[in-house]
Amino acid sequence: MADIILGIESSCDDTSAAVLRDGWLLSNVLASQEVHKAYGGVIPELASRAHQLNIVPVVSEAVSRAGIALSDITAIAFTRGPGLLGSLLVGTSFAKALSLSLGCPLVEVNHLQGHILAGFVKQYDKPNEVPSFPYLCLLVSGGNSQIVKVNSPLEFEILGQTIDDAVGEAFDKCSKLMGLGYPGGPVIDRLARQGDASRFSFAKPHVPGLDYSFSGVKTSLLYFVRDEMAKDPSFLENNKEDLCASFQKTLIDILMDKLIKAAKQTGIRDIAIGGGVSANSGLRERVVREGEKRGWRTFLPELKFTTDNAAMIAIAGYYHYLNGERSGLDVAPVSRAAEL
Repeated sequence: MADIILGIESSCDDTSAAVLRDGWLLSNVLASQEVHKAYGGVIPELASRAHQLNIVPVVSEAVSRAGIALSDITAIAFTRGPGLLGSLLVGTSFAKALSLSLGCPLVEVNHLQGHILAGFVKQYDKPNEVPSFPYLCLLVSGGNSQIVKVNSPLEFEILGQTIDDAVGEAFDKCSKLMGLGYPGGPVIDRLARQGDASRFSFAKPHVPGLDYSFSGVKTSLLYFVRDEMAKDPSFLENNKEDLCASFQKTLIDILMDKLIKAAKQTGIRDIAIGGGVSANSGLRERVVREGEKRGWRTFLPELKFTTDNAAMIAIAGYYHYLNGERSGLDVAPVSRAAEL
């Protein structure tokens, strides 16, 4: 009998539901929240209210597109954390209620595991090539920047991580600084493709081991733009493409220097990326280029699996379900997960 997993994701500002049958994708529905653009960042209270409005129609649409009945669901996988507590509470509460009404088990999922395993979602019209274990995953998003050694779908080892800002946070904050809008990553990426990445230089931190730091790069850009604007008020507008290209290159250089170091230290040649920043075109191109140079097998997630989505929660939940893991109705969401 097939295992049909309903995945529910509500960690930040996207409400998503997906259905997998034995790991194969049947549907993946997402409702985004446009309201936050006006504020230059996600407003937690507005996000949780929007999740309350979206979750029933999103789950209903996912089940409908999958061509199944609610009674066919084997288990419900949901994001327990990390994320915004109010947003997580909506998804967790809905998953509990649906589990109780259907009499099917709950499976809690770490949001970051979902990003790491997103590439394992099988699709009927795709080659479905996946890395061999163990492999390295560069996990980069608005809240996290980590190099993870993935030993199995259930075993993760963090080799390095940011000691301050996440790389996605650096993109968003510097986009706001330059008045480019939110979310900052896609805007900077688009403008960077039109700019000269060698035009400006920004400070790179010297952090030992495989850990990252991005706060210094952000500060370097802030002071540079401030000083140049004092001399020429039109400097930012006249140079925004080159600024974006140079800033983006600096962030990618920092990420890749540590990833290359991790690959050398471990001897691992299967390299994947995941998380929202894995959609960045400059990072994707650089990973492929370094892979060709160094003999890596590289795995880039489809763009639809880089953002927060329920398919990645469903595939992670599927592996936990097969391992016999279940969550009780007393499970509570957590804003910060203790470990992967």
